Amino acid sequence: MKGSRTNLGLRADCSSCFALCCVVPAFAASSDFAIDKPAHRACPNLQGDLRCSIHASLRPKGFPGCVVYDCFGAGQQVSQVTFFGRDWRADAATAEQMFAVFPIMRQLHELLWYLAEALSLEATRPIYLDLVEAFDRIKALTVGEPESLRDLDVDTCRRDANALLVWASELARAAVGILGPDYRGADLIGADLRGADFRRAVLRGVLLVAADLRGADLTEADLTGADVRGANLNGADLTGCFFLTQAQLDAANGDEFTAIPSMFVRPEHW
Repeated sequence: MKGSRTNLGLRADCSSCFALCCVVPAFAASSDFAIDKPAHRACPNLQGDLRCSIHASLRPKGFPGCVVYDCFGAGQQVSQVTFFGRDWRADAATAEQMFAVFPIMRQLHELLWYLAEALSLEATRPIYLDLVEAFDRIKALTVGEPESLRDLDVDTCRRDANALLVWASELARAAVGILGPDYRGADLIGADLRGADFRRAVLRGVLLVAADLRGADLTEADLTGADVRGANLNGADLTGCFFLTQAQLDAANGDEFTAIPSMFVRPEHW
Protein backbone atom coordinates (compact mmCIF):
# COMPACT_ATOMS: atom_id res chain seq x y z
CA MET A 1 0.00 0.00 0.00
CA LYS A 2 1.81 3.07 -1.25
CA GLY A 3 0.83 6.72 -1.51
CA SER A 4 0.84 9.70 0.80
CA ARG A 5 -1.49 10.00 3.73
CA THR A 6 -2.92 13.06 1.98
CA ASN A 7 -4.14 10.81 -0.81
CA LEU A 8 -5.51 8.40 1.79
CA GLY A 9 -7.62 11.19 3.30
CA LEU A 10 -5.60 11.23 6.53
CA ARG A 11 -4.65 14.90 6.48
CA ALA A 12 -7.09 17.58 7.55
CA ASP A 13 -8.95 19.46 4.83
CA CYS A 14 -10.64 22.25 6.76
CA SER A 15 -12.40 23.53 3.65
CA SER A 16 -14.42 20.30 3.54
CA CYS A 17 -15.29 20.24 7.23
CA PHE A 18 -17.92 22.05 9.27
CA ALA A 19 -15.36 23.28 11.84
CA LEU A 20 -15.96 20.26 14.06
CA CYS A 21 -12.69 20.74 15.92
CA CYS A 22 -13.88 24.23 16.94
CA VAL A 23 -17.17 22.90 18.30
CA VAL A 24 -16.97 19.33 19.56
CA PRO A 25 -14.03 19.25 22.03
CA ALA A 26 -14.14 20.89 25.42
CA PHE A 27 -11.13 22.83 26.66
CA ALA A 28 -10.18 24.63 29.84
CA ALA A 29 -8.30 27.87 30.31
CA SER A 30 -4.64 26.89 30.45
CA SER A 31 -1.33 27.40 28.67
CA ASP A 32 -3.00 25.78 25.63
CA PHE A 33 -6.27 27.75 25.62
CA ALA A 34 -7.05 31.26 26.77
CA ILE A 35 -10.64 30.46 27.77
CA ASP A 36 -12.94 27.70 28.96
CA LYS A 37 -15.17 26.13 26.33
CA PRO A 38 -17.70 23.37 27.04
CA ALA A 39 -18.06 20.42 24.68
CA HIS A 40 -20.46 20.73 21.75
CA ARG A 41 -20.45 24.50 21.85
CA ALA A 42 -18.87 26.63 19.13
CA CYS A 43 -15.73 28.53 20.09
CA PRO A 44 -16.49 32.26 20.32
CA ASN A 45 -13.77 32.84 17.73
CA LEU A 46 -15.69 30.80 15.15
CA GLN A 47 -17.35 32.99 12.53
CA GLY A 48 -20.55 32.40 10.60
CA ASP A 49 -18.55 31.20 7.60
CA LEU A 50 -17.02 28.50 9.85
CA ARG A 51 -13.60 30.15 9.80
CA CYS A 52 -11.59 31.23 12.81
CA SER A 53 -11.49 34.98 13.34
CA ILE A 54 -8.03 34.79 14.95
CA HIS A 55 -6.51 32.00 12.87
CA ALA A 56 -3.47 34.06 11.91
CA SER A 57 -2.68 34.92 15.53
CA LEU A 58 -3.72 31.89 17.57
CA ARG A 59 -0.44 31.55 19.46
CA PRO A 60 -0.05 35.18 20.58
CA LYS A 61 -3.72 35.28 21.58
CA GLY A 62 -3.29 32.24 23.84
CA PHE A 63 -4.59 29.37 21.70
CA PRO A 64 -1.53 27.21 20.85
CA GLY A 65 -3.67 24.13 21.51
CA CYS A 66 -5.68 24.98 18.40
CA VAL A 67 -2.53 25.28 16.30
CA VAL A 68 -1.32 21.79 17.16
CA TYR A 69 -4.66 19.97 16.96
CA ASP A 70 -4.81 17.35 14.20
CA CYS A 71 -7.96 15.45 13.28
CA PHE A 72 -6.07 13.24 10.77
CA GLY A 73 -8.79 13.96 8.22
CA ALA A 74 -11.66 12.86 10.44
CA GLY A 75 -13.39 16.22 10.09
CA GLN A 76 -13.99 16.01 6.37
CA GLN A 77 -14.81 12.30 6.62
CA VAL A 78 -17.61 12.95 9.10
CA SER A 79 -18.81 16.08 7.31
CA GLN A 80 -18.78 14.82 3.72
CA VAL A 81 -19.03 11.02 3.95
CA THR A 82 -20.82 10.08 7.15
CA PHE A 83 -23.32 12.95 6.90
CA PHE A 84 -23.23 13.58 3.15
CA GLY A 85 -22.39 17.28 3.47
CA ARG A 86 -25.15 18.13 5.94
CA ASP A 87 -24.18 21.08 8.14
CA TRP A 88 -24.58 20.40 11.87
CA ARG A 89 -26.25 23.80 12.18
CA ALA A 90 -29.17 22.60 10.04
CA ASP A 91 -30.92 20.70 12.83
CA ALA A 92 -30.32 19.54 16.38
CA ALA A 93 -30.55 15.82 15.58
CA THR A 94 -27.78 16.03 12.98
CA ALA A 95 -25.63 18.05 15.38
CA GLU A 96 -26.06 15.54 18.20
CA GLN A 97 -25.10 12.60 16.01
CA MET A 98 -22.22 14.39 14.31
CA PHE A 99 -20.73 15.55 17.61
CA ALA A 100 -20.87 11.98 18.96
CA VAL A 101 -19.27 10.46 15.87
CA PHE A 102 -16.43 12.95 15.36
CA PRO A 103 -14.15 11.90 18.28
CA ILE A 104 -14.62 8.24 17.34
CA MET A 105 -13.73 8.95 13.71
CA ARG A 106 -10.67 10.88 14.81
CA GLN A 107 -9.39 7.86 16.73
CA LEU A 108 -9.96 5.60 13.73
CA HIS A 109 -8.17 8.00 11.42
CA GLU A 110 -5.26 8.31 13.84
CA LEU A 111 -4.89 4.52 13.81
CA LEU A 112 -5.00 4.55 10.00
CA TRP A 113 -2.26 7.22 9.99
CA TYR A 114 0.07 5.02 12.04
CA LEU A 115 -0.79 1.86 10.12
CA ALA A 116 -0.11 3.67 6.84
CA GLU A 117 3.37 4.58 8.07
CA ALA A 118 3.99 1.02 9.22
CA LEU A 119 2.99 -0.21 5.76
CA SER A 120 5.47 2.17 4.14
CA LEU A 121 8.45 0.73 6.04
CA GLU A 122 10.54 -1.88 4.23
CA ALA A 123 11.41 -3.59 7.51
CA THR A 124 7.75 -4.46 8.20
CA ARG A 125 7.48 -6.82 5.20
CA PRO A 126 7.16 -9.89 7.51
CA ILE A 127 3.86 -8.53 8.88
CA TYR A 128 2.74 -6.68 5.76
CA LEU A 129 -0.40 -8.75 5.22
CA ASP A 130 -1.41 -8.35 8.87
CA LEU A 131 -0.97 -4.59 8.59
CA VAL A 132 -3.01 -4.46 5.38
CA GLU A 133 -5.79 -6.48 6.99
CA ALA A 134 -5.84 -4.16 10.01
CA PHE A 135 -5.81 -1.06 7.80
CA ASP A 136 -8.63 -2.34 5.59
CA ARG A 137 -10.71 -3.41 8.59
CA ILE A 138 -10.49 0.02 10.22
CA LYS A 139 -10.97 1.80 6.90
CA ALA A 140 -14.22 -0.13 6.41
CA LEU A 141 -15.43 1.08 9.81
CA THR A 142 -14.94 4.73 8.80
CA VAL A 143 -17.64 4.49 6.12
CA GLY A 144 -20.24 3.04 8.47
CA GLU A 145 -23.56 4.59 9.40
CA PRO A 146 -23.60 7.16 12.22
CA GLU A 147 -25.32 4.70 14.57
CA SER A 148 -22.71 1.97 14.04
CA LEU A 149 -19.86 4.43 14.50
CA ARG A 150 -21.37 5.85 17.67
CA ASP A 151 -21.65 2.36 19.20
CA LEU A 152 -18.22 1.19 18.04
CA ASP A 153 -15.83 -0.40 20.56
CA VAL A 154 -12.88 1.86 19.77
CA ASP A 155 -10.78 0.51 22.64
CA THR A 156 -10.72 -2.93 21.02
CA CYS A 157 -9.76 -1.40 17.67
CA ARG A 158 -6.91 0.47 19.30
CA ARG A 159 -5.68 -2.56 21.25
CA ASP A 160 -5.55 -4.78 18.17
CA ALA A 161 -3.90 -2.14 15.98
CA ASN A 162 -1.40 -1.12 18.64
CA ALA A 163 -0.18 -4.70 19.03
CA LEU A 164 0.75 -4.66 15.35
CA LEU A 165 2.27 -1.18 15.57
CA VAL A 166 4.51 -2.21 18.46
CA TRP A 167 5.69 -5.16 16.37
CA ALA A 168 6.26 -2.88 13.38
CA SER A 169 8.29 -0.53 15.56
CA GLU A 170 10.53 -3.36 16.76
CA LEU A 171 11.14 -4.55 13.21
CA ALA A 172 11.87 -1.04 11.93
CA ARG A 173 14.23 -0.09 14.75
CA ALA A 174 16.05 -3.43 14.70
CA ALA A 175 16.64 -3.01 10.97
CA VAL A 176 18.77 0.10 11.54
CA GLY A 177 20.76 -0.91 14.62
CA ILE A 178 20.71 -2.19 18.16
CA LEU A 179 17.40 -1.52 19.88
CA GLY A 180 17.41 1.32 22.37
CA PRO A 181 15.81 1.33 25.83
CA ASP A 182 12.07 1.21 26.40
CA TYR A 183 10.69 4.25 28.25
CA ARG A 184 7.07 3.47 27.39
CA GLY A 185 4.67 5.61 29.45
CA ALA A 186 7.42 7.26 31.53
CA ASP A 187 6.84 10.61 33.22
CA LEU A 188 9.68 12.89 32.14
CA ILE A 189 7.82 16.18 32.49
CA GLY A 190 10.29 19.03 32.82
CA ALA A 191 13.25 16.63 32.91
CA ASP A 192 16.78 17.78 32.09
CA LEU A 193 17.56 15.53 29.12
CA ARG A 194 20.17 17.66 27.41
CA GLY A 195 22.32 15.55 25.11
CA ALA A 196 20.43 12.36 26.03
CA ASP A 197 20.89 9.28 23.87
CA PHE A 198 17.46 8.09 22.75
CA ARG A 199 18.62 6.41 19.56
CA ARG A 200 16.16 3.69 18.52
CA ALA A 201 14.45 4.03 21.91
CA VAL A 202 10.76 3.46 22.61
CA LEU A 203 9.15 6.73 23.68
CA ARG A 204 5.54 5.64 23.15
CA GLY A 205 3.24 7.72 25.30
CA VAL A 206 6.13 9.28 27.23
CA LEU A 207 5.34 12.58 28.97
CA LEU A 208 8.02 15.00 27.81
CA VAL A 209 6.08 18.18 28.49
CA ALA A 210 8.51 21.10 28.95
CA ALA A 211 11.46 18.68 28.99
CA ASP A 212 14.89 20.03 28.06
CA LEU A 213 15.96 17.94 25.07
CA ARG A 214 18.57 20.34 23.70
CA GLY A 215 21.08 18.40 21.66
CA ALA A 216 19.38 15.07 22.37
CA ASP A 217 19.74 12.24 19.86
CA LEU A 218 16.31 10.82 19.01
CA THR A 219 17.27 9.29 15.68
CA GLU A 220 15.11 6.33 14.73
CA ALA A 221 13.18 6.46 18.02
CA ASP A 222 9.53 5.43 18.27
CA LEU A 223 7.62 8.59 19.19
CA THR A 224 4.08 7.22 19.03
CA GLY A 225 1.89 9.46 21.17
CA ALA A 226 4.81 11.10 23.02
CA ASP A 227 3.64 14.36 24.62
CA VAL A 228 6.27 16.96 23.73
CA ARG A 229 4.26 20.12 24.42
CA GLY A 230 6.68 22.90 25.23
CA ALA A 231 9.69 20.59 25.08
CA ASN A 232 12.95 22.26 24.06
CA LEU A 233 14.26 20.49 20.95
CA ASN A 234 16.93 23.04 20.08
CA GLY A 235 19.71 21.21 18.27
CA ALA A 236 18.05 17.82 18.78
CA ASP A 237 18.21 15.18 16.05
CA LEU A 238 14.87 13.58 15.14
CA THR A 239 15.87 12.20 11.75
CA GLY A 240 14.51 8.78 10.97
CA CYS A 241 12.00 8.86 13.85
CA PHE A 242 9.11 6.43 13.61
CA PHE A 243 5.47 7.45 14.07
CA LEU A 244 6.23 11.13 14.55
CA THR A 245 3.44 13.57 13.65
CA GLN A 246 3.43 17.18 12.52
CA ALA A 247 1.27 18.01 15.55
CA GLN A 248 4.05 16.83 17.86
CA LEU A 249 6.56 19.11 16.17
CA ASP A 250 4.10 22.01 16.26
CA ALA A 251 3.60 21.50 20.00
CA ALA A 252 7.32 21.56 20.81
CA ASN A 253 9.95 24.28 20.59
CA GLY A 254 12.96 24.00 18.32
CA ASP A 255 15.42 26.02 16.32
CA GLU A 256 17.25 26.07 13.00
CA PHE A 257 19.58 23.35 14.25
CA THR A 258 16.81 20.89 15.09
CA ALA A 259 17.02 18.06 12.57
CA ILE A 260 13.64 16.72 11.48
CA PRO A 261 12.55 14.19 8.84
CA SER A 262 12.22 15.69 5.36
CA MET A 263 8.48 15.02 5.04
CA PHE A 264 7.63 17.43 7.86
CA VAL A 265 7.31 21.21 7.88
CA ARG A 266 9.50 23.18 10.27
CA PRO A 267 7.08 25.02 12.59
CA GLU A 268 6.94 28.79 12.10
CA HIS A 269 7.54 29.50 15.78
CA TRP A 270 10.91 27.67 15.84
